[in-house]
Amino acid sequence: MRIIPCLLLCLFTFSVTAQKKNDAYQLHMRKATSAIKIDGIVDEQAWQDADSASDFYMILPMDTSFAKVRTDVKMTYDQQNIYLLVINYNGAPGPYMVESLRRDFAFLKNDNFLLFMDPFDDQTNGFSFGANAAGAQWDGLMYDGGKVDLSWDNKWRSVVKNYPDRWVFEAVIPFKTIRYKKGITRWGINFGRNDLKTTEKSSWAPVPRQFPSASLAYTGSLVWDVPPPDPGTNISLIPYVLGGLNKDYTNGKPEKWRGDAGLDAKIAVTSSLNLDLTVNPDFSQVDVDKQVTNLDRFELFFPERRQFFLENGDQFTNFGYATIRPFFSRRIGLGVPIHFGARLSGKLDKNWRLGLMNMQTGSQSETALPAQNFTVAALQRKVFARSNFGFIFINKESINYDPDKVEAGDPVYSRFNRNFGLEYNLASANNFWTGKAMLLKSFSPGTSGKDWVHAANLQYTSRTWNVGWQHEYVGSNYKAEVGYVPRTGYIKFAPQVTRLFFPKSGPLLSHGPQLTTTNFFTEKMDRTDNELMLNYGLVFRARNTLNVWASTTYIKLLQPFDPLNYNVHTLATGTEHSWSTVGADYVSKPQSLFTYSLSARYGGYYADGQRLTLGGEFGYRFQPYVSIALSSTYNNLQLPKPWGNEDFWLVGPRLDVTMTNTLFFTGFMQYNEQLKNINLNTRFQWRYRPASDLFIVYTDNYLPEPYYVKNRALVVKLVYWLNL
Repeated sequence: MRIIPCLLLCLFTFSVTAQKKNDAYQLHMRKATSAIKIDGIVDEQAWQDADSASDFYMILPMDTSFAKVRTDVKMTYDQQNIYLLVINYNGAPGPYMVESLRRDFAFLKNDNFLLFMDPFDDQTNGFSFGANAAGAQWDGLMYDGGKVDLSWDNKWRSVVKNYPDRWVFEAVIPFKTIRYKKGITRWGINFGRNDLKTTEKSSWAPVPRQFPSASLAYTGSLVWDVPPPDPGTNISLIPYVLGGLNKDYTNGKPEKWRGDAGLDAKIAVTSSLNLDLTVNPDFSQVDVDKQVTNLDRFELFFPERRQFFLENGDQFTNFGYATIRPFFSRRIGLGVPIHFGARLSGKLDKNWRLGLMNMQTGSQSETALPAQNFTVAALQRKVFARSNFGFIFINKESINYDPDKVEAGDPVYSRFNRNFGLEYNLASANNFWTGKAMLLKSFSPGTSGKDWVHAANLQYTSRTWNVGWQHEYVGSNYKAEVGYVPRTGYIKFAPQVTRLFFPKSGPLLSHGPQLTTTNFFTEKMDRTDNELMLNYGLVFRARNTLNVWASTTYIKLLQPFDPLNYNVHTLATGTEHSWSTVGADYVSKPQSLFTYSLSARYGGYYADGQRLTLGGEFGYRFQPYVSIALSSTYNNLQLPKPWGNEDFWLVGPRLDVTMTNTLFFTGFMQYNEQLKNINLNTRFQWRYRPASDLFIVYTDNYLPEPYYVKNRALVVKLVYWLNL
């Protein structure tokens, strides 16, 4: 395969050193000349003396001029905190537009301001803080040069105050909340503003429109007058206590009371390296997964939501591709208790990044699952402008377990499973070229040969062109028991190309075609899957979007498959199926109080059948306090006997009530006709002090026909964050 060395050569060729693109944009920050009160009132002398960042550049609708909406930003600091002041002037008359007061809002659906901070100025990792015009907070960890993980949560305070011609955002961020290296006096920094009334998105340091405003390749520089102070001893203890009860109606068991307690600890080994410890963790307050109708042959992916696995988690979970993840933290502790765990993660210096994690789970008598230990080690080295080399090692070990001594009838588990991996991540200085090349090998008892993985991709993104290539090889004996690799024993090629056009006037902001093809082969290069898709996308100046598409699909089954996913009547291995499909997707403009998205597809299906899918999401907000949403999907499958015609409904109404930006109530229901289940989940959250919460969570599961309670649970959990 000559294409592999050629692609690897390209990955290295485009990783050239270059000066930071927006290095000329500098905000000088000096120590505060007075005390600052976080109240949204700009009357302190410190703010009068601070330098200002203004003259923002427009990103959308066009990135060729200054922003029309004025934004002024000031920053200062004292021995303990960084202070941020933002004056967001109104771009048009009328009220601001927000979803609610809920934390970590959707960027494009709110009038908001965001800070993107890169303390190591490596243009790869950092922190983001911000607020919408009603005062809802946003905070997240930045990774991959422009992505933000909003599951990260930490201690900081902010206030938003509204005036007739502007809204003011004032915040204080403790040095102990972020990670940085002592002695560095230039941080990467950028500020992003979204103004829905004028449909204008802007940033202080200019960002090309094809990239998110969070792109760290285009940050300016925050220049300190002296190196930032040492945060000192930085230890946080986060204990929790909970009580609750649950009842299993299906098995006729009596109510079971539950009382529990546990502890998390965060210890700053250095100002940029953190040790996280957990004992008897509990994740009962985490949102349940959003259900989907599963018509796929392979396992579905659901994202991690548990807080302990999230900080710096990208170094572990971002290794690989969407369907080749050697490490997937959801494999740890779901259905079995986690006794304890530790994670050391962060920066060693500007070029080296380290991640070590060890978790211990308990045994489970019902399934004869032994106690298991999970170890993950990741090391990353920055090279060239923004690229890096990465190494990962994953070990899953069953404790005191011998598969040869399993009692008759009990499941058999592996004694161990290990993975070694190397990865090169390309990110050019201007972010136009990105890519990845990866090698993985697994080790399991009784397997050898065909246990390798190789994959690589290269993508070019300009204003008008997006061209990409990806190929994958996954050996038939490759195993990642702590990963997400739903398919093995294949070779895949997936090129794609997109062309965009930008009208100078009219309702359209951009439009253009996209052509993608995905091809799967066996290890002997026999074709098994092929999909060719042509999509035409339209983006309107009001930010509503429309996509219309058509595709052709060919599948040769490599194992029996029930097209209804009931595993009752199956299609035989080796049978071939092909069909064509057309579809359309529309998303309404975000400025309206009533928003909606619609999708439809119609075409063939397995066994010369037909499939119609209709979907929609509808929302109305009584801003900023109440948001009502309804999502619904309908699938009609017309198949020959023995399957016949089948209808699958998936309906999910949701209610969000945000009394203040510290008091939330969420309630939602999911009716899944395919799984024959109705799920009800309600959660009350009171953030009674920064990063400290009271949760009250109630969950019900019902059998829809006849209407019958399967199980229900109530949990009350109190979390307290204590800084030592």
